[in-house]
Formats: sequence, C-alpha cells, structure tokens
Amino acid sequence: MAHGDITHIDIPVSDFAKATEFYSGLFGWQIAEIPGYEGYPMWQAPNKISGGGLAPRDEGFTQPRSYVEVDSIDETLAKAKDAGGKVVREKSEISPTSWWAVIEDLDGNTIALYEGVTDAG
Repeated sequence: MAHGDITHIDIPVSDFAKATEFYSGLFGWQIAEIPGYEGYPMWQAPNKISGGGLAPRDEGFTQPRSYVEVDSIDETLAKAKDAGGKVVREKSEISPTSWWAVIEDLDGNTIALYEGVTDAG
C-alpha cells in the first residue's frame, strides 16, 4: 500500500466469540486467528482488500481505530507533533519488519500509523 492509504481497522471487543459471530453473520467477514497473532483474530471483508483485527477492549481503546500506511513512522510522528497533534503511543514493533504508533489529531481523534510488511498468513 502507498503512504496515506488506510491499511487496517481494529475493532475493540470484550468477547471474541460473540464479536466473531456478530461480524461474520452481519457482514460476511472471514474471521480467524493467524499463527503468531493468537488472541487477535483478524477479519477480512468479502472484497479481500478491507480488513483488520478484533482487539481487546480497554479503557484507552473504546472505538474502532484506523491504521494509515506511512513511509516512516518516525517522520510522521515528528510532522504530527509539529502540526499540533500528540503522540499517544510511541513506535512499537509488530514484527521484525513492521511497526505501529498512535497519534491524536487536533480534535482528539486517534489514528494509528503502520510502517513495514507483516506476514499474516
């Protein structure tokens, strides 16, 4: 994906089994755990392009979060801060070839950043 593309959407859930049944029944999503990412079932829409994960809900993660592909998380975090945004989560490793971070925009919306390549099966 190119810089600026939305690449992934996480949905916070409190019960994976119920959420899996709900979303697969409602939208026809394929939902499965991928080896190496246990406890984080990933969903794929029928178009085989859109997708994301069902992630554990907690007090800091209560609304769906979009991930935007960036060429450099470090550069994007610096640009966000310069533009008045905040860093909510510093750059963290997903795999040896991929990283993520979370920023907050001027209105308090959180957007996740994604850099790299992740082998999700």
